Amino acid sequence: MLRGRHLDMKECNVPIAIGDTIPDITVMTLGESGPTPVQTGEILGTGKVVLFAVPGAFTPTCSDFHLPSFVIRNEELRAKGVDTIACISVNDAFVMGAWGEQQGVGDGVLMLADGNGDFTRAIDLVMDGSGFGLGLRSKRYAMIIEDGVVTLLNLETKPGSIEESGAEAVLAAL
Repeated sequence: MLRGRHLDMKECNVPIAIGDTIPDITVMTLGESGPTPVQTGEILGTGKVVLFAVPGAFTPTCSDFHLPSFVIRNEELRAKGVDTIACISVNDAFVMGAWGEQQGVGDGVLMLADGNGDFTRAIDLVMDGSGFGLGLRSKRYAMIIEDGVVTLLNLETKPGSIEESGAEAVLAAL
């Protein structure tokens, strides 16, 4: 339950906030045998987690700056006690896997596919990119989650910027 809110976010139009518990939603990763379902409650609910969201894999800001900032700063984040660094996008597991490979994330960043946007809707951080041919996507943000509870939520306010949601901003908050 999110601060007493009903988990059916179709009825709730309040974005996730500091102090809220991450909802337990099925998302996908690309494993050796193909797309593999994982629960956000399990992979984001233990230890100190940095979760960042991008509007789309292979898009310019996401590929040139956002994801690379977390790949480059991976060791610094881990040195500050981060157990898991995860990237989520409303893309399928094959796209997220290919993008992670192209970006050289290795084991440093867990690539999560929210193909149907279920997690994004559950935390009410949906962005309507239909004017650009993207459909419904995630807003750009970074979160710090400690044992399943959001302790930082940096929502990007300027399109094409990672000032608030890049690895440098997260490091400054740690």
